[in-house]
Amino acid sequence: MWKELRFRRDRSISQRLTFGQRVRKDFIRNRMVYLMVLPVIIFYILFSYLPMYGVLIAFKDFRPIHGVWGSQWVGLAHFTRFFDGPFFFRLVRNTFLLNVYMLVWGFPAPIILALLLNEMRNIKFKRTVQTIAYMPHFISTIVIVGIIFDFTMSRGLINDIIYFFGGARRNLMADPGLFRSIYVISEIWQGVGWGTIVYLAALAGIDEQLYEAATIDGAGRFRRLISITLPGIMPTVVILLILRMGGMMSIGFEKILLMYSPITYETADVISTYVFRSGVLGAQFSYASAVGLFNTVINFALIVGANALSRRVNETSLW
Repeated sequence: MWKELRFRRDRSISQRLTFGQRVRKDFIRNRMVYLMVLPVIIFYILFSYLPMYGVLIAFKDFRPIHGVWGSQWVGLAHFTRFFDGPFFFRLVRNTFLLNVYMLVWGFPAPIILALLLNEMRNIKFKRTVQTIAYMPHFISTIVIVGIIFDFTMSRGLINDIIYFFGGARRNLMADPGLFRSIYVISEIWQGVGWGTIVYLAALAGIDEQLYEAATIDGAGRFRRLISITLPGIMPTVVILLILRMGGMMSIGFEKILLMYSPITYETADVISTYVFRSGVLGAQFSYASAVGLFNTVINFALIVGANALSRRVNETSLW
């Protein structure tokens, strides 16, 4: 009773305070928490919000000697140039297809591996498999690409296997038709182990009593997987899927930049590599910023749409 009366009194006092007074009171009460989060806030202000004013150069004919504010305003000229350019459809197609392939093949891979690891009863063997699966994530991208080139060269391991079964040797990395497959397979191999961490944590949060009750009722391993395990990790899967949808028009350009060549531009060139070549190598800062801004706007629309659809279908969303 005393705790309830005290709670009502504190709430009544809080309601009479102004917004500024409530904020100040909360800051004094939780000052250590605010102090802990302060470095994170400073980081995002310095590296995420302050640089946003640089987006203005996408609407200007930027000249470094004149600065951002002194450069001539050209409006949507750079966007129009990109939309009417000869590479627009190729870049959008390649970026979208690579992300679709990664979504179809790469997104379920960590889930499947996490479910398999969860079914292992030999702890030592399970930890060994986890360690081996995690290792490629910590290998440098340039080392990974070097391994890919060694394996796919005409005298590499993959061609040795092809030749053993009667096929002809060829440089696989010089074939535009194989670039997407090589990229997706290498990405899955490099990231599947690291991606299981989130799902293994979600699996650890499922109540073991549910499995015990299902076993008593006669449910087999597959039925427990369908009725308990998958529903238990579904909120995590949905959240990560929404985040993945928000990057459907973005893809890390470092690996593609190291893997592709002018021979494979037709299937390998994506928006991020085109922005790099235009902005850094070609010094077309305004044009590259316009292309990058277009890409960001599309990603923002996708994540908002995916979040709204998820909230309507299964009431799970980011906000």
